[in-house]
Amino acid sequence: MGAVRIALATCSAHAQGWRSDLELARLAGAEFVVWDRPGVDWSRFDTVVIRSTWDYSHQLPQFLEWCESVGDSRLLNSPATVRFAADKRYLAGLRVPTVPTTFLEPGRRLPAYSGEVVIKPNISAGARDTGRFTESMAAEAAALVDSIHATGRSVLLQPYLSAVDAVGETAVVLFAGEVSHVLRKRPVLRDPGVAPLSKLAHGPAAVMLERDLVSAAEATPAELELALRVEAELRERLGEILYARVDMVPGPDGQPVVMELELIEPNLYFDLAPGAAQRFAQAITGARAAVRGDR
Repeated sequence: MGAVRIALATCSAHAQGWRSDLELARLAGAEFVVWDRPGVDWSRFDTVVIRSTWDYSHQLPQFLEWCESVGDSRLLNSPATVRFAADKRYLAGLRVPTVPTTFLEPGRRLPAYSGEVVIKPNISAGARDTGRFTESMAAEAAALVDSIHATGRSVLLQPYLSAVDAVGETAVVLFAGEVSHVLRKRPVLRDPGVAPLSKLAHGPAAVMLERDLVSAAEATPAELELALRVEAELRERLGEILYARVDMVPGPDGQPVVMELELIEPNLYFDLAPGAAQRFAQAITGARAAVRGDR
């Protein structure tokens, strides 16, 4: 039997791989391959792990078609998991606590609101088309809703949970159902208004790759419990999950709530978590063995 071939799917802007993934590629014996590069024979790989495909939301139908073509037995996370996570309306169906969200489908206008709110599209990445608005900014908020609807996307309307200003966001990273490491992210929407964008090679984004935005952290027992509940629910719905980053913030009562699930191409910040790349490489090997029925 020949050696197992592993591909780490990336985008053309990072054809040689995102720098944080280089150690993972070495440990897993994997090669980086651009997901939409013409002529790639994906069947020559035993396993394809989605990593820095950071342009996918600009061409979601093509990306989902590519996922299906790679196949359920080869792609990690699975095509079904990608399809689920690509549309943030999944928040409506989760059993775990989530940020309170009102969904505005195209044609539905922004209702009157009190306090500060967050507006974001159901399909997006890098905080694009996302904003934080006070009550006095209703006209600007409505304009963002209209611009999102004009693209055919839905809108998520959420209260701005002010505790994030003090404690930031917590991200719990899991590999094959086990907690690997924890990250803390400073607030992205630091000021009212539409999130400012910076130009990146793979497309505009907010401050997601800003230096010192994310640091290593420890999670509270409640945060760890929530992350494991999320993983169990996802496994029940979608089957095995190789990797997940569960982003959460303190809710109105101070208890953690899920803000977003990163199941497609999350930055996992291996450089902030010694041993995490090795744990992920081992999880890839274990996932492939399970598919093959190896003992």
